[in-house]
Amino acid sequence: MKYLDEFNDPELAKKLFADIDRVTTKRWAIMEVCGGQTHAIIRNGIDQLLNDKIELIHGPGCPVCVTPLGGIDKALAIASLPDVIFCSFGDMIRVPGSNRDLFQVRSEGGDVRIVYSPLDAVKLAEENPDKEVVFFAIGFETTAPANAMSVHQAKQRGITNFSVLVSHVLVPPAIEAIVDAEDSRVDGFLAAGHVCSIMGTWQYGPLVDKHQVPIVVTGFEPLDVLEGIRRVVIQLEEGRAELENAYPRVVSEEGNVHAQTLVAEVFEVCDRMWRGIGEIPQSGWRLAPAYREFDAELRFDVGAIDSPESELCRSGEVLQGFIKPNECEAFGKECTPRKPLGATMVSSEGACAAYYQYRRLDGIEVEVSAGG
Repeated sequence: MKYLDEFNDPELAKKLFADIDRVTTKRWAIMEVCGGQTHAIIRNGIDQLLNDKIELIHGPGCPVCVTPLGGIDKALAIASLPDVIFCSFGDMIRVPGSNRDLFQVRSEGGDVRIVYSPLDAVKLAEENPDKEVVFFAIGFETTAPANAMSVHQAKQRGITNFSVLVSHVLVPPAIEAIVDAEDSRVDGFLAAGHVCSIMGTWQYGPLVDKHQVPIVVTGFEPLDVLEGIRRVVIQLEEGRAELENAYPRVVSEEGNVHAQTLVAEVFEVCDRMWRGIGEIPQSGWRLAPAYREFDAELRFDVGAIDSPESELCRSGEVLQGFIKPNECEAFGKECTPRKPLGATMVSSEGACAAYYQYRRLDGIEVEVSAGG
């Protein structure tokens, strides 16, 4: 059971907390980039157990959460068409669009299917030549290789009834946008280990040098997160700004070179809208010209869909670390897992979902009903 228990050892956690307390003399705000890290922090009460000089800020670490409302509405428009099999990972099914979600489209007769790999969607296209099969390709750099492989295989095998609706976003430009914001409070970052397992750490050094902000790559277990926090605090207390890899069992400087090569062949960098944040230059991927024929946005002519965000939902401020989820007036009231205003309340990595699931309500009188 070594690899199940090793990074959850309470005695080691106590030592890390004590070490963090010992070295902390000033107030610091540290942002964890990944929503998986946010859930680890809230689930294990790490933010509550740290001394009050350290504030953990929840960043835009959930690709589902930052997919703009217009992107969801594009998916809903395509999924509602006859003779379309619309495929997605399960975490997108309940994400609300302007008026409904993919679950409702399926209840109304749309052929919406949950798949476990984009290659499952390629197989469906091969098995259903009379249907258009579309895969909703959402994610950070972590999921890009598998999505790229699906398009690459479809082209190699001559499968013409397969396409992808791409909403890939990239982490380094988001970090830069957060640091550059005039009202940014972030002193240091915990970078996402799964992203760096694909892309390596080489992209983060220039960010550290340019902005003089510590970045420590960490994993997702409690001890991983604590070690990342400890390293960031030590750097800040010593007046240093360096890139550190606290997740060497998974992450290397160069990353997965073969995966990067495939992604570079199938995708090209583009500007991308982030839900609640706005456009971040060079922060996304789209299909490269050689693979543009597999672009569902072009194939189904939905590129013009651009939907206004909810005025009640403050997820953009949550994703930028300006407020905590329970500081949104709609949290637990107009916005619940059963009636979400935004993706952050229903995504498996959403900060609002973490606060609701682990009862970080701070006296808020929430609506509680069967199933959530």
